[in-house]
Amino acid sequence: MRVAIELQLLAVAVLIGLVHLLWASAAAQPQRGLKWNVGPRDEPVVLTGMAGRLERAFANFRETFPLFAAAVIVVYLSGRIGFVSAHGALIYVVARAIYMPLYAFGVPVVRSIVWLISFIGIGMVLAAMVV
Repeated sequence: MRVAIELQLLAVAVLIGLVHLLWASAAAQPQRGLKWNVGPRDEPVVLTGMAGRLERAFANFRETFPLFAAAVIVVYLSGRIGFVSAHGALIYVVARAIYMPLYAFGVPVVRSIVWLISFIGIGMVLAAMVV
């Protein structure tokens, strides 16, 4: 049985999320320290530099990923998968993979354009419901 490309791309997006988590955690470790990591984390540590950017990029991913996942699942379960949903899912995944290093290295403007492109990808997945 062949798995729909939309579901495969959803799995790739999960992997992107895991990379976000691991990269952000590794970058934050030197600023937070072991004591904070193993403690109750009562006092927040404001991260700076790349660690702060990675934390914000991961927060942004956590905002858009549930919307993408819900769109893919709804389109798949409704049997509306096809050209538009597949390309929308691909656009979202590729843009989110590009977005992470752009944000990490502090690239302005292009990062925002790539975010918009990823959002258009979600819109395309949803548009498959009516096309």
